[in-house]
Amino acid sequence: MIHLTTPLSDEVLELRAGDAVTLSGTVYTARDEAHQRMMEEGIPFDPAGAAVYHCGPVIGAGRVIAAGPTTSARMNRLSGFILDAGVRALIGKGGMGPEVREQLRGRGVYLAFTGGCAALAAARMTLKGVYFDDLGMAEAVWEIELDHLPLIVGIDAHGGDLFGDVDRKAKIQFERRFNT
Repeated sequence: MIHLTTPLSDEVLELRAGDAVTLSGTVYTARDEAHQRMMEEGIPFDPAGAAVYHCGPVIGAGRVIAAGPTTSARMNRLSGFILDAGVRALIGKGGMGPEVREQLRGRGVYLAFTGGCAALAAARMTLKGVYFDDLGMAEAVWEIELDHLPLIVGIDAHGGDLFGDVDRKAKIQFERRFNT
């Protein structure tokens, strides 16, 4: 198990798809509307070495109650500008498209978290702050302190892509079985 702490440095460039890691330090949640707002108004946090978690957490009584990942592919067309700004890790579920795989090449990673584990994630989080709270609970950018959240490197900085590999293998099997 490899332990990472934000802000992330060039250490993430050595990771390989399939590596098991834990992540500690500050992360920022962002879904579709938050990405749109950041594109229009700027990123409200220092993006250098940051990690962005594709998540719409449930917040109550000043703490994180649940924080499961949302489908990251929804952010495919919205991720380039935050990687250009220095964000080093995207976190979510289900993988991301080939355009993001190329955007990560040589500068960052996509870290996969299992869907349905929202309570586990919340148990390792401390709420620190919020940006764009007018977007509502699920779409705001929440600043959260992580304590050893377990993740898998889904896309590495060398073009390795667990989700792309599964997709290719599934297509080969489909072709063999159904001779299309």
